[in-house]
Amino acid sequence: MPLTKNATFRQLATFHAVARLGSVSAAADEMHLTQPAVSLQIASLEESARAPLLQRTGRGIRLTEAGQMLDSYARRILGLWREAGEEMATLQGVFSGTLRVGAITTAEYLLPPMLVTFANQHPAVKVNLQVGNRDEIVRMLGSQEIDLAIMGRPPAELKTASTPFAKHPMAFLASPSHELMRNAKSKVTMAQLSEQRILVRERGSGTRATIERLFKDAGLPLRIGSEMSSNEAIKHMCAAGFGVAFLSMHTCVLEMEAGVLALLPMAHNPIERDWYVMRLASRQLPHVAQAFESFLVERGQGEIR
Repeated sequence: MPLTKNATFRQLATFHAVARLGSVSAAADEMHLTQPAVSLQIASLEESARAPLLQRTGRGIRLTEAGQMLDSYARRILGLWREAGEEMATLQGVFSGTLRVGAITTAEYLLPPMLVTFANQHPAVKVNLQVGNRDEIVRMLGSQEIDLAIMGRPPAELKTASTPFAKHPMAFLASPSHELMRNAKSKVTMAQLSEQRILVRERGSGTRATIERLFKDAGLPLRIGSEMSSNEAIKHMCAAGFGVAFLSMHTCVLEMEAGVLALLPMAHNPIERDWYVMRLASRQLPHVAQAFESFLVERGQGEIR
């Protein structure tokens, strides 16, 4: 049944806070309300929705099916209201707002300096950076939890406007003591790599998708020595000589300078790809997101090596 007209903006905001924080007490603290006041707001919203929205469990609170649906709308409604206030401020000559950016895990090594430069130029802007694997960032972009996404290639599952802004070298690396590093005069081949333990990121990550395509295009099997969700763990395992790693070179600058990791001597290593900044094609970006998108495209190539 539809929501009655008695539901209020305040009730939606309170409900979304409880859903996001998973706790009535945490939502009360954030909204500067008492817990009974939060519970009353939720009860009133449930009466308007004619359905329970929350279920209390031994570990806290979880959303019912109706609660999950309503929270997705509440998030968008609240986001639009925030954007409206920020855009009104922009019309009055105040450049402010919240920059909501999502970046794949590898990009956390290169994006922060650019965010700092942009934020220093616009001190009234708040920065909200979400980091996750490729699948997580695509989901956030699709659900409009972020305005811009930074990743290695546009997603096929979403219609996006994507612009390359910097080069992204990815490479096969190994410990200098690894057996494949011993004869620098002989180039390592993909066939030789297929016999080695390869250290890879989890499914859903951009580097994992790239290395799978490389071996598939070569018609060779990918022998996974270890699958990890952390670039740092892969670097440590590789430096210890456990196997060959395939990583973004942005993630291992210090290790290569220290001599604990080295490029494998093979043709076309590193492989050069692009970093993209992307947004939903159907969505008008807030001014602050438009400004950062332009900033990346104009400054990215000059600032990221």
